[in-house]
Amino acid sequence: MMPPLLQASDLTFAYGDLPVLRGINISLAPREVVALVGPNGAGKSTLIKALLGQLPAAGSIIWNGRPAQQWKRRELARWVAYLPQNPGFEPGERVGEMLRLGRAPYWGLFGLESERDAAAVREVTTLLGLEHLLHRPMDEISGGQRQRVFLGRCLAQEPRALLLDEPNTFLDLKHQVELCRLLRRLAAERSLAVLMASHDLNLAAAFADRLVLLDNGVVVADGPPTEVLQPDLFSRVFGVPLRRIDSPGRAPIIIADSGG
Repeated sequence: MMPPLLQASDLTFAYGDLPVLRGINISLAPREVVALVGPNGAGKSTLIKALLGQLPAAGSIIWNGRPAQQWKRRELARWVAYLPQNPGFEPGERVGEMLRLGRAPYWGLFGLESERDAAAVREVTTLLGLEHLLHRPMDEISGGQRQRVFLGRCLAQEPRALLLDEPNTFLDLKHQVELCRLLRRLAAERSLAVLMASHDLNLAAAFADRLVLLDNGVVVADGPPTEVLQPDLFSRVFGVPLRRIDSPGRAPIIIADSGG
């Protein structure tokens, strides 16, 4: 495995008197897809925001060998792209305009775009099959289409790392699988590091190199899906009886245990 692009140690954060992250250690390497899993309130979204410097967590966050506090926001945006859980847009904003925003970290004086900016947007448009949507307003396309556009904005940044908070939101099953396959391909072809928060345990296990299981702000398991996806552990964390099904040559899956 390549050296980590991200190395975070002993991260702690609280909203007032409410601890949310408790001494978290996590790493992320190029060409690696890591899925953050855990119940609601486990700290997945908070952890991603802390890694981006959006929340003042205590501890150490190192991107590409440099402490996070030494990065300028514009500089870090050329390395790390972020897809929040509920991204927004301006009324009437068109798809093409949204994609071009991904190039903002590279714009020169007065926001002038370069040939590379235009080429990057064209590449992403083709990659995600968005050509027919470029002139459509964001508020006139489906939720699933909007999610693909937001991902396209991230990819237009040409980042070294993608931090995605529930990227499968609004996507049907076909597009969820296509997105995960795309992330795996981009990780391999572009040496991308991908950290993805996910509620879908089985989809995460099928496509991620590692699962990081959070419970009440603590990492309780971190490793390959075959090792982490243990029914006793997940039953305790999620508070529901679960059992595991193994199939040769495939990632295991977890299902609810009906008790029958």
